[in-house]
Amino acid sequence: MGSLGSHFQASPRGPEEAVERQCAGNRHSCECRKRKRSSHCECDSEPEDEDSQLDTPRRKKLKSTSKYIYQTLFLNGENSDIQIRALGQEWNLHKIYLCQSGYFSSMFSGSWKESNMMVIELEIPDQNIDTEALQVVFGSLYRDDVLIKPSRVVNILAAACMLQLDGLIQQCGETMKENVNVKTVCSYYNSATMYGLDSVMKKCLEWLLNNLMTHQNVDLMKELGYKMMEQLIQSSDLFVMQVEMDVYTAMKKWMFLQLNPSWDGPIKQLLLDADAWLCKRRSEAGEEEPFLNTDDGMPFVPVFRHIRLQYIINDLASARMLERDNILPPERFSWFCVAVYKQQWFAMLRTEHDNDNGPQEANKDEFELNSMRCGRKLTKDGDYCWRWTGFNYGFDLLVTYTNRFIIFKRNTLSQPCGGAVSLQPRRHFAYRLRLASFDNSGKVVCSRSTGYQLVTLEKDQEYVVMNLDSRLLSFPLCVCCNFLYTSPSSERRGDTPEPENSARSVS
Repeated sequence: MGSLGSHFQASPRGPEEAVERQCAGNRHSCECRKRKRSSHCECDSEPEDEDSQLDTPRRKKLKSTSKYIYQTLFLNGENSDIQIRALGQEWNLHKIYLCQSGYFSSMFSGSWKESNMMVIELEIPDQNIDTEALQVVFGSLYRDDVLIKPSRVVNILAAACMLQLDGLIQQCGETMKENVNVKTVCSYYNSATMYGLDSVMKKCLEWLLNNLMTHQNVDLMKELGYKMMEQLIQSSDLFVMQVEMDVYTAMKKWMFLQLNPSWDGPIKQLLLDADAWLCKRRSEAGEEEPFLNTDDGMPFVPVFRHIRLQYIINDLASARMLERDNILPPERFSWFCVAVYKQQWFAMLRTEHDNDNGPQEANKDEFELNSMRCGRKLTKDGDYCWRWTGFNYGFDLLVTYTNRFIIFKRNTLSQPCGGAVSLQPRRHFAYRLRLASFDNSGKVVCSRSTGYQLVTLEKDQEYVVMNLDSRLLSFPLCVCCNFLYTSPSSERRGDTPEPENSARSVS
């Protein structure tokens, strides 16, 4: 009674009081009528925004239909007309929602025995599918959005592929592409290969080509399989730092980790331990036995075949290291080694005696297969000038970065050079220069590329390769170049006139 009495006291005492209040309100609202009317009187006009003049009380947000359906029908299983059993767990679901899945739609609409069953036992052949993934996938049929954790995306993708949920498969692919890093790239690539996500495979391959050499990582090298490493090593898009010899060195470290997966140490110690291990193997097996001839070494033969040996043997120190390591077996690589040495010798003779001034026609296939790969990391903005080691048929190319310009210079007489320099009036070469900077996860922050180019330089001539926008620059900056200094041996010479322009794009 006390509560009830309080309630009544808060209400009007009767109809009279209510009328009095209403009249008082009317007197207040029309008080301005007694005064002189003005253009600002609000009594004769409709308010522009009625809601803005009201003190509307805040209400609790109503539960959305999607959340209600998810909670009531999926989580609580109310009015379920079918039970799905898998991996020791049960889900009380609804056929009308399950038919969003191509897997269940075919099951229920055809002449399958399951179309009339109330309980269906699912066989799960894929080991990537677990109960947590099934929970997410079944739940996605009852809600508008799904949160996919990067650590769980492979399991959810496997379940989505099994149940033929194209929208969820696409969302898994986007999640994977956004979270490619050193810890996920191998598992994502393998999963994308298994479940047919070409865009994810492309993204992972691009990440590996950019980061294998620029950000070497012990755990990543342990994870990389033979097929993947072969694909990376043979690509002209590999972002090489320094020269081709460093590609060989990276392969040597990778091979050591594949055979010694328990090795644990800093990346700076890896090469020293790999060399010590190879030295020990040589002393045990005999100096004359190349490593790739052994049972342990044979699986690595297809990968080592893709080394661009012509750009290793053009440097004396690198050629001696190749002999010392004794990894490449003469009987397996003799045809290749002999061909490379022969190719180098004839290229030099053509340059000196047959007026081969370099490639003058677009040959993208030749460039992809045989261009020299090299690179440099610029740690901060400033002035840099460098050349890459190795004999390039008398073409001493200096590369300069200054005032946000990248410049090539064909050095003949103006700067000292440790080797022979060609004094031919003109030399032609093909090149591609790429710039990229990366964030901590290895994603590209900014990048630029010249594309494939042909250029002609006279003696001591400079050529501006790229003018960089300071707003797009981010350091450290990785510079990667591909060069082709000589024409293919089968190319006809003397029929092509020398280019009038100093540079031409290769389409």
